[in-house]
Amino acid sequence: MTDTKPQEMARLIHRGARVALPADYAGVSMAMTRAMIACGHGDLYIVCVPTGGLQVDMLVGAGLVSTLETSAMSLGEAGGAPRFSDAIRNGTIRIRDATCPAVHAGLLGAQKGVPFMPIRGLIGSDVLANRPDWKVIDNPMASEPDPIVLIPAIHVDFAVFHAPIADRSGNVWIGRRRELAAMAYAARTTLVTVERLVDGNLFDDEIMAAGVLPSLYVHGIAVSQRGAWPYGLWGEYPTDIAELHRYAAAARSKDGFDDYLSGIMRKQPAEVSR
Repeated sequence: MTDTKPQEMARLIHRGARVALPADYAGVSMAMTRAMIACGHGDLYIVCVPTGGLQVDMLVGAGLVSTLETSAMSLGEAGGAPRFSDAIRNGTIRIRDATCPAVHAGLLGAQKGVPFMPIRGLIGSDVLANRPDWKVIDNPMASEPDPIVLIPAIHVDFAVFHAPIADRSGNVWIGRRRELAAMAYAARTTLVTVERLVDGNLFDDEIMAAGVLPSLYVHGIAVSQRGAWPYGLWGEYPTDIAELHRYAAAARSKDGFDDYLSGIMRKQPAEVSR
């Protein structure tokens, strides 16, 4: 499914779905964020790969998130994530603390079709103490006691992100953002917005081919110019820091967030970043 619309793809994300979303530097689809809010399909289990920011904060503020698995939530230079912080204080969402390696290990387990992946570095931590689903066992390959942590595979229904280009065969160029590939490999369905579609096959370019996500892992593509705004997109445009600060100030209160969201949702896609 290529050259569709974000709104059409967003309608595929059913209530209660598990959705993997990338970190703010890795190709956030804010176009899909607005489309998901417009659809209103809630009770979402969001997996941040491995951290969340504006996108997740807006979904939380819109009341669409029931569970959040993440290793951090932040608006970067604009400060903390206000709607997330408010939801934690009020107990309106369930938080599952993770670490960056744990999130990637869980996705790798899903990709490989195994029930868990072993990692180190969590022994004795408060994060481990509060994740009963993470199991500590003795390394069966060691001749002496050697505890190791097993991270359950993280299976997600959808992976959603933004990239610079795709070809008309459904191949998507993600460059060196390999976390996007990890999301797509682990997800049942991958939905991507891009700046533009190009003719030809991206795999025919010897230089670009190594950074291409094959169409085998891509189920929907929609063109959305400046679809990551106010986040930046590598090689295309920078992050709009002023807009992030504007959001952070507005979203400190529920009324301020609602006013901000109403203004963004009323605009046409081409007007959003003006």
